[in-house]
Amino acid sequence: MQDIKLLSEIDNFTTSGDIRMLYLSRPDCGVCVALIPKVEEMIKEFSGMETRYVDLDKLPEAAGKFSIFTIPGILVFVQGKETIRKARYVSIDELHDEIARYYNLLNS
Repeated sequence: MQDIKLLSEIDNFTTSGDIRMLYLSRPDCGVCVALIPKVEEMIKEFSGMETRYVDLDKLPEAAGKFSIFTIPGILVFVQGKETIRKARYVSIDELHDEIARYYNLLNS
């Protein structure tokens, strides 16, 4: 998962494709560190879906921009609009099913 270092990169990324995911967290968050490999493995099923990692220690403005009050924050954008938001305790199966619904609509 590539890092985003500038706030302007977020806007360009989220609006540049059909389906995009942002993973917002901090390196010292135990839940975040444990969850990220599961998310990366799960999204392999969705070809064409790109993801980016936002380190909130390096880019704290992103938390304000998206009203992130707890981490990890997972935001999925479909055609530039936020459609899925998950935070803290994330069910990978539930996230997968929600993404699959939009992915299948876009690719049918």
